[in-house]
Amino acid sequence: MRTMKIPKRLEPLIEDGLIDGVVRQLMSGKEAMVFVVRCGDDIRCAKVYKEANKRSFRQAVDYTENRKTKNSRQARAMAKGTRYGRQAQEAAWQNAEVDALYRLAGAGVRVPKPYNFHEGVLLMELVTGADGDAAPRLNDLSFEPELARQYHQTLIMEVVRMLCAGVVHGDLSEFNILVGSDGPVIIDLPQAVDAAGNNHASDMLERDVANLRNYFGQYAPELLTTDYGREIWALYEAGALNPEVKLTGQFAKSEKAVDLGAVLREIDDAKDEEAARRLRLQTPAQ
Repeated sequence: MRTMKIPKRLEPLIEDGLIDGVVRQLMSGKEAMVFVVRCGDDIRCAKVYKEANKRSFRQAVDYTENRKTKNSRQARAMAKGTRYGRQAQEAAWQNAEVDALYRLAGAGVRVPKPYNFHEGVLLMELVTGADGDAAPRLNDLSFEPELARQYHQTLIMEVVRMLCAGVVHGDLSEFNILVGSDGPVIIDLPQAVDAAGNNHASDMLERDVANLRNYFGQYAPELLTTDYGREIWALYEAGALNPEVKLTGQFAKSEKAVDLGAVLREIDDAKDEEAARRLRLQTPAQ
């Protein structure tokens, strides 16, 4: 197998014996470049994060809300936007994906297996298709209705498994799901959020699920009427979500539209009744 010239960012991994050679560049995305690399007899992939000024993905405040920093100095520097603060924010952004990947892999979620994170490079499993080559992305394929329904159900249950592990992907769509030899695999997690610590987590989960519904609904239109997102979040909030949960795809609103006028009238009536009661207590019996 031929190897290419070693990119500068991968040189430290060669020097430290983590990889033995670079086969080819796999892709260049908005926040990273990915290379196919050799590690002994294994073929893996190395995700090289782009520097902040070379990335187009905006580190939106919705995603970074409540992300932990190592210390208060880092937090202050990040808030002020100093050079040290930007470096700390960049490290936190990269670590978010690494932490999420290890947590989700440990929980049995269908993500690439992580091996190492070194000098801003994430070394992980290369997901391959049935032909042994790098797996295609979901958006590069088309599906018969039955397989679309099957993959949709698989991915909905992966969303559940992720949420049970306390993680919401935050940017899940057909563009960051690979179709490996044994089914879909979820990738690209730098914007993953902590479900319990982020006020936008429920909206992000609903958007992730809606993206799945709309994509697979092209091939199986009955999926377009489902509402798994709100059903999943309601179960999560109620403490009733688990990886084996049976979902219906439907969500019945429990809250009825509030008639504000009726509520105010009830308050006025209660006040009148209380005033009458007090008056009776103050009036001596005849």
